Amino acid sequence: MLICVKNVLLVLGDVEKDFGFGVIKWRCPKQTIPPNSDTGFQKKLLYLESIGIDSFSLIENHPMLITTSLTDIKSTVEYITSMDFTATEFRRMVGMCPEILTTNVSDIIPVFTFLHDEVHVHCSDIKRVINRRPRLLVCSVSKRLRPTLYFLQSIGIEEVNKHTDLLSCSVEEKFMPRVDYFENIGFSRRDATLMFRRFPQLFCYSIKNNLEPKYSYFVVEMGRDLKELIEFPQYFSFSLENRIKPRHKKCVEMGLCFPLPVLLKTKEVKFQSRLEVFVNSSTPLKTSPLWCAGSDFYQV
Repeated sequence: MLICVKNVLLVLGDVEKDFGFGVIKWRCPKQTIPPNSDTGFQKKLLYLESIGIDSFSLIENHPMLITTSLTDIKSTVEYITSMDFTATEFRRMVGMCPEILTTNVSDIIPVFTFLHDEVHVHCSDIKRVINRRPRLLVCSVSKRLRPTLYFLQSIGIEEVNKHTDLLSCSVEEKFMPRVDYFENIGFSRRDATLMFRRFPQLFCYSIKNNLEPKYSYFVVEMGRDLKELIEFPQYFSFSLENRIKPRHKKCVEMGLCFPLPVLLKTKEVKFQSRLEVFVNSSTPLKTSPLWCAGSDFYQV
């Protein structure tokens, strides 16, 4: 992308227009009409720059901004900042989700109402929720947020207000493929659902880049029982290369076998100290009742 104000060329895409202060090229959707110099486009650029937003890169990533009126953009900015978001927070939100600037206030207000009335997010927590997942503001309450809420509740996740980042996800495109994946590798629908209920963030992990390689290592290299994953689905949240493999290999070398929570959740210093203790102690066999819970020593 090249930028030009006064004699410097700004290239944003495939459509070119001379606005008087410079020539602009941008990638324009087929149904988007290139703005004329009298549409206030220049004022729009200057306004965005005045609030600290890089308008040119924003237009390249979200060309619909070209046809959104300055009045609508200002209304959106003023409404969101009136909700106690700082200028820095707002810029970060737009950087993460440019669509916010082209979303009407009439569509944003219902999101705040939904989060408070239906998801039961406390007023003091709504700002934190939006900062964490700005995309919530551009989601339709009736078509996306509410159906996702109902799905999460249907599988037994009662406190959805603790997992609001999931609300912007599609049940059909995001959630069900992951549930189906666990069914396809041997879990019953009931057990798969139980795993997501115990660890809702499991919905966020890539099947190809996370679930598949970690499951393969768990079964092939670790040779452990699937029941352990049902009880501790958080296994998938740990780094395969930096946590799972090194600790498993160390335990194999020493002839040790810890429960998954102890193996993975224990802080590094404490984990190493436990290994040292076992150097001159009897080894806890997997068939031993001490291998699972029951002894404070084996707790995380």
